[in-house]
Amino acid sequence: MSNVILNVEGMSCGHCASSVEKAVSTLGATAKVDLGSKTVAVEFDENKVTINAIKEAIEDQGYDVV
Repeated sequence: MSNVILNVEGMSCGHCASSVEKAVSTLGATAKVDLGSKTVAVEFDENKVTINAIKEAIEDQGYDVV
């Protein structure tokens, strides 16, 4: 399993956190949003999903991965 911390702009509330975590989980990865630091900690299996797919899933929710 791999772990990565992504900086994500545009998240401001619990709904934002929930939508990001759900989008990442649909890919088979686990995400933990920290609204205070505007980061998303992601744990994923590189054999099943790519980091680019995770970034796209977050951006599809309307947030910017920087």
